[in-house]
Amino acid sequence: MGLNGISRVHILGGAQTDFARNWSREGKGAVALLREVLDDGLTAAGVTDEDIRALNGAGRVACFVGNFCAEQYVRQGHLGALLTEASPLFYGVPAARYEAACASGSVALDAAMTKIRAGDADLCIVIGWELMKTVDSAVCGDILGFAALQEEESEGVPYPFPKLFGRLADELMRRYRLPEEIFLDDLARIAAGNYAAARSNPLAQTRKWFMDYGEARTRGTVGNGYVSGLLAVSDCSQITDGAALVVLASDAYVASHRLSAPVYVKGYGHRMAPLRFDAKMAESASSPFLLPWTRQAALDAYRRAGLDVSDVDVFEVHDCFTSSEYAALSALGLCAPGQEHDLIAGGCLAPDGTCPVNPSGGLIGCGHPVGATGVRMFLDIYRQVAGLAGGCQVARARNGNGMMLNIGGSATTNYTFIVGT
Repeated sequence: MGLNGISRVHILGGAQTDFARNWSREGKGAVALLREVLDDGLTAAGVTDEDIRALNGAGRVACFVGNFCAEQYVRQGHLGALLTEASPLFYGVPAARYEAACASGSVALDAAMTKIRAGDADLCIVIGWELMKTVDSAVCGDILGFAALQEEESEGVPYPFPKLFGRLADELMRRYRLPEEIFLDDLARIAAGNYAAARSNPLAQTRKWFMDYGEARTRGTVGNGYVSGLLAVSDCSQITDGAALVVLASDAYVASHRLSAPVYVKGYGHRMAPLRFDAKMAESASSPFLLPWTRQAALDAYRRAGLDVSDVDVFEVHDCFTSSEYAALSALGLCAPGQEHDLIAGGCLAPDGTCPVNPSGGLIGCGHPVGATGVRMFLDIYRQVAGLAGGCQVARARNGNGMMLNIGGSATTNYTFIVGT
């Protein structure tokens, strides 16, 4: 039991689809995706149909769907109700869709946790999903642009988000007076590290791709062309089809089912920065942090968990671009702003490093189905803490805590979660 009689939020398990798959080429759509992740995820969590029926009868189960833009990608809305097409088991179960751009999965997780802490549910099923390969890359870029201020930042702009995160790279160099060659080499190390980690992840989109440090640092070539500004293909996350699911439970559910369920949510942070990138930069001008609200989301999670960065063994961070991972390092407190080079060049972020970051491969290596990403990150830190990460498992688990940072837009919505034993 948590403080003041409020239930802890226990993590029972979950599942992720293979992010290398193209569901359109397989002739499958959203319902098939949901059926697969529901079957795998509930089985992994040890939840039976009978459990859900009993809880549904008592009004103690709910579903939470994270998705960014299914209306554009698959021409489907009302996504909570879509679960009833996946299985009649969900007739009567409260379900709704939650959206916060690339942090849609995290806002669904937050809503589920709140329901348990409020005492209104004993079992919450959280599903994040996106099918993005239904459109070509140019149309996909336009759809992703809805996560920015459309009329000023993305309308009529090809691939707006590479441009925004290219500007973030420019601002990092300018604000911290970073030599361009060293900075770009550090971004190449981030990319190469995430591709390397993905090779150990059997569900990663790029597990069979090749991108080493040498190729990542050689930008402007046929194999690694420029995308926007300083950023090249190696600096970008992927367009991905996929889903992830986690099951959360109350103290009462864990006790009644005689489960050990040692991993639970210890802390979280949720902060909103200005929507426009220019407004973000103007507001942060007096702060040592380029993304001060990202930093505050991290501080909030540490405070609620009663921990600090030294208590965390492993991190999953939002590397939609290498520049976002670079900025995340200081926001999490792994180093001071502008001092990221020593962490990156010293190998500290590697799975066997002193502060492992993205042992899953991150968004660059594992893939980035937008609505699924927050749930996938949460599932991966749970697996790390529970010792269930397989080939991605890091050896450094001294404290039994993992942390994730998931952002939406150009670091507009900022979510952090700490889970541990």
